[in-house]
Amino acid sequence: MAEILFWLCLLLPLYAYVGYPLCLALLSLGKPLLPNTTAPPLSISIIVAAHNEAQHIVQKIHSLLGQDYKATALEIIIASDGSTDDTVTLAQSLQHPAIRVLDLPRLGKTGALNHATSLASNDILVFTDADNRWSSDTLGRLLAPLADQQVGACGGHMVIANPGKGLSFGDSLYRHYEAWLRDLENRTGCMVSADGALLALRRELFQEIPPQVNDDFFISTCAPAVGQRIIYVPEATVQDEGVDQPDRQFRRRQRVTVGGLHSLAARSQLMNPLRHGSYAFALISHKLLRRLAPLALVPLLISNLFLWQAGNLYQLMLIAQLLGYAAAVIGLLDRNGRLPRPFRLAGFVLITLAGMASGVWLFLRGHRYTLWNPQQNR
Repeated sequence: MAEILFWLCLLLPLYAYVGYPLCLALLSLGKPLLPNTTAPPLSISIIVAAHNEAQHIVQKIHSLLGQDYKATALEIIIASDGSTDDTVTLAQSLQHPAIRVLDLPRLGKTGALNHATSLASNDILVFTDADNRWSSDTLGRLLAPLADQQVGACGGHMVIANPGKGLSFGDSLYRHYEAWLRDLENRTGCMVSADGALLALRRELFQEIPPQVNDDFFISTCAPAVGQRIIYVPEATVQDEGVDQPDRQFRRRQRVTVGGLHSLAARSQLMNPLRHGSYAFALISHKLLRRLAPLALVPLLISNLFLWQAGNLYQLMLIAQLLGYAAAVIGLLDRNGRLPRPFRLAGFVLITLAGMASGVWLFLRGHRYTLWNPQQNR
């Protein structure tokens, strides 16, 4: 019994993080990269949900106004979600005809996005966060795949410019891993979802976002819900800051997991392979199994303890697990970043997996996040 449990618990995370990408890599052999296209002239509504973003909002708006893409029409909607600082005043002070500032009561991020979208007047909705930074060509690169009418949504690539000396090093590597995975999904035609830091959607595809879901996942899946594709655009980059503090990294992963599972429940029809084919396979592998995989790690360790006398393989596996956990704990205790990077990476992996496991438990207990405070997770 211990042996069966061991292998089941090993295969789940192994498939979720290694096996699935390898399957995509095999399926993508011989398939060409997506052709380079030029963004067609479109009318754009850029929507920024903001809660107490006085520190970032002016710089953000300037970066949006400074894009070299020539839209047929442009509006920038700043949806302040009950901000208590100078976010609204600073945004209004810019006095640009393209800027529209909504001083909303506290609705939560999804409520602010839904309200802003209901007022948007242009053909393409572009969603972004207040605290990340765009290059001057970000918008043009992001919109280029929309030249294909079968493409309903596009997502960009988030870069941590300065990983620092803490857990953000692991966060940066994880984003590169995600970028590689999304590129493989692109080539096989089953890109799952895009990051909310940079996401474009045809306005006619937008569906109202439920309050308990991850807004970026739900918005980007509006396209496959009607048979259109999402395209990952690695050249369209935004810069973000990493999170070094273990408690904040844990809370972020916990929140994303709870919202992600609620999102999958809301989009459960997309996991039907009879209707959605390879996209359903990718969605189950990338979003569902990955979130469930951390639950297998504790029974994996316990079953391995019982199998110590079963052979050298089990002894090596147990030693590897114990060394990995020890390196992670040491990496978390090394707050000054004096140890080599593998310790910080191990610490990031442990905090991430623990946050995901805790998030699954909270979801099963019916927990929901409706409000947000982006400052807590920075």
